[in-house]
Amino acid sequence: MIEVSHLDRYFGDYLAVRDVSFSVAEGQVMGFLGPNGAGKTTTMRCLTGFLPPTSGAVRIDGFDVVENPHEIKKRIGYLPETPPLYGDMLVEDYLRFVADLKSVDGARRNGLVEHAMALCGLSDVKGRLIRNLSKGYRQRVGIAQAIVHEPKVVILDEPTSGLDPNQVIEVRSVISDLAKDRTVILSTHILSEVEKTCQLVTIINEGRIVASDTVTRLLQGADVRRLRLSFAKDAPGAAEEILAVTGVKSASFAGDSRKELQVETELDPDPRAEIARFAVEKGYGLLEFRAASESLESIFRRLTADEPQAEGSAAAGGAPEAPASAAEPAAPEGMN
Repeated sequence: MIEVSHLDRYFGDYLAVRDVSFSVAEGQVMGFLGPNGAGKTTTMRCLTGFLPPTSGAVRIDGFDVVENPHEIKKRIGYLPETPPLYGDMLVEDYLRFVADLKSVDGARRNGLVEHAMALCGLSDVKGRLIRNLSKGYRQRVGIAQAIVHEPKVVILDEPTSGLDPNQVIEVRSVISDLAKDRTVILSTHILSEVEKTCQLVTIINEGRIVASDTVTRLLQGADVRRLRLSFAKDAPGAAEEILAVTGVKSASFAGDSRKELQVETELDPDPRAEIARFAVEKGYGLLEFRAASESLESIFRRLTADEPQAEGSAAAGGAPEAPASAAEPAAPEGMN
């Protein structure tokens, strides 16, 4: 559904996005992660056709964003970090207005507006002014405007930013419902959201993709198996002794304890049976033997340890991310 191939985007002499490639299949949810200034927003703007790529290609549902901009806009719904809302409009009137901007057929407009409100849990507040809604409900209205034209792809930039825990759970539920029949890209700094919501993760740092895989493979490690052994008593020599087992790559104790051993092994051949036999024969009192995984937070920190300067900043030696005329369209961003 989404194919990004060798995407570059310059602002003047500053290369904000460099050689970015990834793909998202129909019906998948991809978490798009990176520190501030890493190139996430620039990449998403290229996906939506808001910014043209300097080089490379972006295709949505088989259409190129440069060659077929109108077809792309029909297929994409976009929620920027600041939702494009008019506070003095009623929720239902606003969504009808957005549907008109997106050229929704008049015969289908009422039904699609009702469907978007129902999906986002807005039916009970459709007659209220947007400015009188809580931030959580305003986020829901922002999502509703992104999907009112039934796009095949939905791109959400920080949809849970600034929400309280209850509101986060509510918006997460909306996103899960969206993902049932749409392809979704979710950009967020809340890593737990990615683990709960996404099948894929792509991490960008300093304009480059540094990881792109399924959540499961990224957490478990594509090339190693991570295991954790718990013993009934101290086993100070276990970390060195277990290296004699064929297939064990490394072993270390967790913290100061000599009862918790972390082991990395080859995937093939599988040494788990030999590891269990080793622990029993040594008489350590094996209490637990389980698969372990690196947290998404630790993976993110390891891959993005050197946080870049603000994207497109003067300090970074480049021009601003986009000229004012491009960044401030007459209609609110996300409605084009």
